[in-house]
Amino acid sequence: MTTSPSTSAMSIRLTPEQFEQQVLTAKPAIAVFDCDGTLWNGDAGIGFMTWTMDVGLLSRNSSDWIDSRHRLYRQGDVSELEICGEMVQVYAGLHEDELRRAAAEYFRTHIEPQIFPELQALVAGLQQQGTEIWAVSSTNNWVIEEGVKRFNIPASHVLAACVEVENGIVTSKLIDVPTDEGKAESLRRIGIPNPDAVFGNSIHDAAMLQIARHAFPVNPSPALVDIAATRNWRVFYPQAVWTDHKG
Repeated sequence: MTTSPSTSAMSIRLTPEQFEQQVLTAKPAIAVFDCDGTLWNGDAGIGFMTWTMDVGLLSRNSSDWIDSRHRLYRQGDVSELEICGEMVQVYAGLHEDELRRAAAEYFRTHIEPQIFPELQALVAGLQQQGTEIWAVSSTNNWVIEEGVKRFNIPASHVLAACVEVENGIVTSKLIDVPTDEGKAESLRRIGIPNPDAVFGNSIHDAAMLQIARHAFPVNPSPALVDIAATRNWRVFYPQAVWTDHKG
């Protein structure tokens, strides 16, 4: 979901030229990007879940269960960590290759048109400088690995919500659910305790933004705008969301 820039955000908003210059002149050796709302507009996690219900990939029982859990999440009775894990576990028993085909179709038809061109160009510019790029997301790894192909980010550089796969079949055994502090912890676990640059859009990215040498809130939620103001982080709104919501 997109959010309207607040007055405080407007006063410290970077222009596209300032944003690109500030990032590239920092010459980060390692840059970390959140995905939903940062590299592209919208929430590919909930979108994929809903789409798999609609096309019948999820059974009626599984659909009813995850729908009820997500309703409780929206009411505040299920945590962010729990729901992000359950939105991957719900696919237990399915063939992973079937899920990867579904993720490819979903991303191509629903999310690819929402990629922020400014971020796509920025990632390409960083890669030309030799920056090591990582993607960190609480959305399932099938969708994220498919999506970041458009940014030439390999699956080996994706940290996303994922479960174990045994003999090609998805299980309910969680491996990782990078959200909130878990995003920073996932980075520490692979030997990146303090990335040179981090890009994120929501309160759930705050922990990994705070461990960065250079923090760049992109398309920030109101809660992240508040944190940015206290830490003197300048924010950036891609043109698509700025035009739609500047009021």
